[in-house]
Amino acid sequence: MEKGLHFTICVVTAVLLLRESSQAGEEKDPEVLAAPKPESRGAGEGLPTLTVTTILEDPYVMVRGAELEGYCMELLAALAAMLRFQYRVKVVGDGQYGAVAAGGNWSGMIGEILRREADIAVAPLTVTSAREEVVSFTTPFLQTGIGILLRKDTASQDMSFFHFLSPFSKETWTALLFAYLLTCFCLFLVARLSPCEWNEPKNEENHFTFLNSLWFGAGALALQGATPRPQALSVRVIAVVWWLFTLALLAAYIANFTALLSSGSEQLPIQTFEDLVKQRNLEFGTLEGSSTFYYFKNSKNPIHQMIYEYMEKRREHVLVKTYQEAVQRVMDSNYAFIGESISQDLAAARHCNLIRAPEVIGARGFGIATAQASPWTKPLSITVLKLREAGDLDYLRNKWWESSCLRRSRERWGPLEPPALGGLFLTLGIGLTLGILAALAELSSSSRRAAAHAKKSCCSVFTEEICSRLRIKGAARQSQETSGKANA
Repeated sequence: MEKGLHFTICVVTAVLLLRESSQAGEEKDPEVLAAPKPESRGAGEGLPTLTVTTILEDPYVMVRGAELEGYCMELLAALAAMLRFQYRVKVVGDGQYGAVAAGGNWSGMIGEILRREADIAVAPLTVTSAREEVVSFTTPFLQTGIGILLRKDTASQDMSFFHFLSPFSKETWTALLFAYLLTCFCLFLVARLSPCEWNEPKNEENHFTFLNSLWFGAGALALQGATPRPQALSVRVIAVVWWLFTLALLAAYIANFTALLSSGSEQLPIQTFEDLVKQRNLEFGTLEGSSTFYYFKNSKNPIHQMIYEYMEKRREHVLVKTYQEAVQRVMDSNYAFIGESISQDLAAARHCNLIRAPEVIGARGFGIATAQASPWTKPLSITVLKLREAGDLDYLRNKWWESSCLRRSRERWGPLEPPALGGLFLTLGIGLTLGILAALAELSSSSRRAAAHAKKSCCSVFTEEICSRLRIKGAARQSQETSGKANA
């Protein structure tokens, strides 16, 4: 009895020692990093365990302390919880995504799946026809394309001499000039028609000449007061509306001009891949052995072929090993990186001196790779679709691609077109109309009183008042000639 108990204790002790030794060996393995604890990834008795290969790339998979985190890690945890499996995460040994070597063997994560070193690959792995021939992919969990990552100061060109005109389009500037001239003419016209502004045309001098009206309108544009000062209600109506118009217009100009200066994207001379090929100031390249490199290699587009020939001839100098190296090289030298647009958007969000060119080609997606005929391919695809329909993938996208830069793109902060200020011009038009109507009302009231006093027709007096106010110089000359003849 005692011997049996002693034997049992020895066996249990030996098992515990072997287990601790195995765990210590795993911690010392440089290719195996800690994933979330088993309790957080659906561990349980009888659940299958999958070996997951991945690659370190921000924000998909990152090392934080003793564990891995990132977009792909949260996606993997959600898949494990819904499909009920355990997983063991390992970082790909050669640091490659997957390409065919000279001997026909595959490198990277694709090679590990083919060699049965991993069951699935959860990483920013692009779905391509060459990879689909040797492994199976699930439904893409992220959509992307091929873009150009640039540094702002290397990609920007000198501002034009008339860059201060950029906040408004040519049509807006034309409409503004027309509104200014029309308003000044209405000021001149209403000031002459209104008896409150100019009661006796034959004896008084009207200060609102056309030149003075132009000066008054220009003073409002500069937010400065200008003489003459309006006295009649009709003239004041037009002046107030013009002041409100200029205030809103200046606010729109200052806001848009500030955004254009801080954006810089409107100054990009490299908008397309054709622009990249034509320029000579920047070197450009991509990740060595990546799907992007083979996209240009297999493309029949002449521009794409020129890009491939350039990278092939200088592959030792322009091709980079990792995405982090590519971003750092763009920041430190005259280098343009060609790669996944979604990753470039993250770099531009994290580094405010970087920007992605507008053109994106080669629409593709990131998928989960499995071995061919694997029983996990279809369940994983269905689960990815469920996560997308539930909005979980969008939540992860917004969480890990959160921007720290308060930039505005040209698509949002372009020159303001007239429709954007249509309400402002409409308000000005209504104000001018009200001012003219008020002036006519004032003149009509004055004409009725004069007609009653002189016992004349109101219409004839009204017509005489308009003629005398609009033709004051001619009327004065006629009166002078009449008085001269009488004296003679």
